[in-house]
Amino acid sequence: MQLFGSTFHTLENSMNYASKKNQVISNNIANVDTPGFKAKEVVFEDILKEKMGPSLQTKRTQEQHIPFTGLEQKGYNVVSNNSTAYNHNGNNVDVDKEMSDLAKNQIYYQALVDRLNGKFTSMESVLKGAK
Repeated sequence: MQLFGSTFHTLENSMNYASKKNQVISNNIANVDTPGFKAKEVVFEDILKEKMGPSLQTKRTQEQHIPFTGLEQKGYNVVSNNSTAYNHNGNNVDVDKEMSDLAKNQIYYQALVDRLNGKFTSMESVLKGAK
Protein backbone atom coordinates (compact mmCIF):
# COMPACT_ATOMS: atom_id res chain seq x y z
CA MET A 1 0.00 0.00 0.00
CA GLN A 2 1.28 3.41 -0.93
CA LEU A 3 0.53 5.94 1.76
CA PHE A 4 0.88 8.99 -0.49
CA GLY A 5 -0.08 7.53 -3.85
CA SER A 6 1.92 7.34 -7.03
CA THR A 7 2.18 11.11 -7.54
CA PHE A 8 4.75 11.46 -4.77
CA HIS A 9 6.75 8.56 -6.17
CA THR A 10 6.69 10.08 -9.65
CA LEU A 11 7.73 13.49 -8.31
CA GLU A 12 10.54 11.88 -6.31
CA ASN A 13 11.88 10.08 -9.39
CA SER A 14 11.59 13.26 -11.45
CA MET A 15 13.49 15.24 -8.83
CA ASN A 16 16.20 12.56 -8.73
CA TYR A 17 16.52 12.83 -12.51
CA ALA A 18 16.74 16.64 -12.39
CA SER A 19 19.25 16.49 -9.55
CA LYS A 20 21.48 14.05 -11.45
CA LYS A 21 21.21 16.19 -14.57
CA ASN A 22 22.28 19.24 -12.54
CA GLN A 23 25.31 17.35 -11.19
CA VAL A 24 26.37 16.26 -14.69
CA ILE A 25 25.95 19.76 -16.16
CA SER A 26 27.89 21.30 -13.25
CA ASN A 27 30.67 18.76 -13.75
CA ASN A 28 30.83 19.62 -17.45
CA ILE A 29 31.10 23.34 -16.68
CA ALA A 30 33.75 22.72 -14.03
CA ASN A 31 35.84 20.81 -16.58
CA VAL A 32 35.50 23.29 -19.43
CA ASP A 33 39.29 23.81 -19.54
CA THR A 34 40.36 20.24 -18.74
CA PRO A 35 42.35 18.83 -21.68
CA GLY A 36 40.69 15.80 -23.24
CA PHE A 37 37.55 16.02 -21.10
CA LYS A 38 34.43 14.78 -22.86
CA ALA A 39 31.06 16.26 -21.91
CA LYS A 40 28.49 13.97 -20.38
CA GLU A 41 24.73 14.18 -20.47
CA VAL A 42 21.81 12.50 -18.79
CA VAL A 43 19.55 10.81 -21.31
CA PHE A 44 16.02 9.69 -20.72
CA GLU A 45 14.23 10.05 -24.04
CA ASP A 46 16.61 7.68 -25.86
CA ILE A 47 15.99 4.94 -23.30
CA LEU A 48 12.24 5.51 -23.54
CA LYS A 49 12.27 5.26 -27.35
CA GLU A 50 14.43 2.15 -27.20
CA LYS A 51 12.15 0.47 -24.66
CA MET A 52 8.97 1.50 -26.47
CA GLY A 53 9.92 -0.51 -29.54
CA PRO A 54 7.72 -3.34 -30.77
CA SER A 55 9.26 -5.80 -28.31
CA LEU A 56 8.19 -3.92 -25.16
CA GLN A 57 6.72 -6.38 -22.69
CA THR A 58 4.67 -5.12 -19.77
CA LYS A 59 3.50 -6.64 -16.51
CA ARG A 60 0.69 -5.30 -14.38
CA THR A 61 0.12 -6.27 -10.75
CA GLN A 62 -3.43 -4.91 -10.75
CA GLU A 63 -6.00 -4.53 -13.50
CA GLN A 64 -6.33 -0.77 -12.85
CA HIS A 65 -2.65 -0.12 -13.61
CA ILE A 66 -1.66 1.44 -16.89
CA PRO A 67 0.06 -1.26 -18.96
CA PHE A 68 3.56 0.22 -19.16
CA THR A 69 6.89 -0.90 -17.73
CA GLY A 70 10.28 -1.68 -19.12
CA LEU A 71 12.42 1.25 -18.01
CA GLU A 72 15.18 0.67 -15.55
CA GLN A 73 14.64 1.63 -11.92
CA LYS A 74 16.21 5.05 -12.36
CA GLY A 75 14.98 5.52 -15.97
CA TYR A 76 17.99 7.45 -17.23
CA ASN A 77 21.65 6.99 -18.05
CA VAL A 78 24.71 9.22 -18.05
CA VAL A 79 26.56 9.02 -21.35
CA SER A 80 29.70 10.66 -22.73
CA ASN A 81 29.95 12.31 -26.12
CA ASN A 82 33.30 11.06 -27.39
CA SER A 83 32.75 11.89 -31.05
CA THR A 84 33.48 15.63 -30.99
CA ALA A 85 36.18 18.09 -29.94
CA TYR A 86 35.39 21.83 -29.84
CA ASN A 87 38.63 23.05 -28.34
CA HIS A 88 42.24 22.64 -29.42
CA ASN A 89 42.93 20.48 -26.34
CA GLY A 90 40.37 17.77 -27.23
CA ASN A 91 37.73 19.08 -24.84
CA ASN A 92 34.15 19.16 -26.18
CA VAL A 93 32.31 21.17 -23.50
CA ASP A 94 30.17 23.94 -25.04
CA VAL A 95 29.71 26.41 -22.18
CA ASP A 96 26.76 28.19 -23.84
CA LYS A 97 24.89 24.91 -24.30
CA GLU A 98 25.68 23.80 -20.75
CA MET A 99 24.49 27.10 -19.26
CA SER A 100 21.29 26.91 -21.30
CA ASP A 101 20.70 23.31 -20.19
CA LEU A 102 21.39 24.31 -16.59
CA ALA A 103 18.82 27.12 -16.72
CA LYS A 104 16.18 24.80 -18.25
CA ASN A 105 16.90 22.14 -15.66
CA GLN A 106 16.62 24.63 -12.79
CA ILE A 107 13.20 25.75 -14.05
CA TYR A 108 12.12 22.11 -14.35
CA TYR A 109 13.35 21.30 -10.83
CA GLN A 110 11.61 24.34 -9.36
CA ALA A 111 8.35 23.31 -11.05
CA LEU A 112 8.67 19.88 -9.44
CA VAL A 113 9.31 21.43 -6.03
CA ASP A 114 6.28 23.71 -6.45
CA ARG A 115 4.11 20.74 -7.40
CA LEU A 116 5.35 18.73 -4.41
CA ASN A 117 4.67 21.68 -2.09
CA GLY A 118 1.15 21.89 -3.53
CA LYS A 119 0.55 18.21 -2.80
CA PHE A 120 1.74 18.65 0.80
CA THR A 121 -0.39 21.76 1.21
CA SER A 122 -3.45 19.83 0.00
CA MET A 123 -2.65 16.99 2.36
CA GLU A 124 -2.19 19.41 5.26
CA SER A 125 -5.55 21.01 4.46
CA VAL A 126 -7.27 17.61 4.53
CA LEU A 127 -5.60 16.63 7.80
CA LYS A 128 -6.53 19.91 9.51
CA GLY A 129 -10.07 19.66 8.25
CA ALA A 130 -12.28 22.26 6.71
CA LYS A 131 -12.85 25.42 8.70
